[in-house]
Amino acid sequence: MTIELHGIVLHAYHGVLDEERRDGQQFLVDVELDLEHEQAARSDRIEDAVDYRGVVAQVRSISDARAYHLLEAFAAAIADALVADWPVAVVRVRVRKPDVVLDPPVEYAAVSVERRRS
Repeated sequence: MTIELHGIVLHAYHGVLDEERRDGQQFLVDVELDLEHEQAARSDRIEDAVDYRGVVAQVRSISDARAYHLLEAFAAAIADALVADWPVAVVRVRVRKPDVVLDPPVEYAAVSVERRRS
């Protein structure tokens, strides 16, 4: 069973350029959590589930804790924390930066990372 949270919208100060770190910009985070067990599906109790509110709050907390230079480091920090703190076998995280300025223009830049519980 997989939980998907797509398009978590964050305003943050990540980036290499001075203006990115000064003014901030929008980031979109997608999270997929492959559950270790399906207890919540059997019990229908929130106490047995991965609470989406907690996952989204943790993503925001990681973003707010520091300014990352690279999307790679930001995505890895999210994935590492989620696989450590939730009952999941695999975590996939994609961080998208829609306001990236490149020539020629692109819709967004993104980094994806996967972590497995050891």
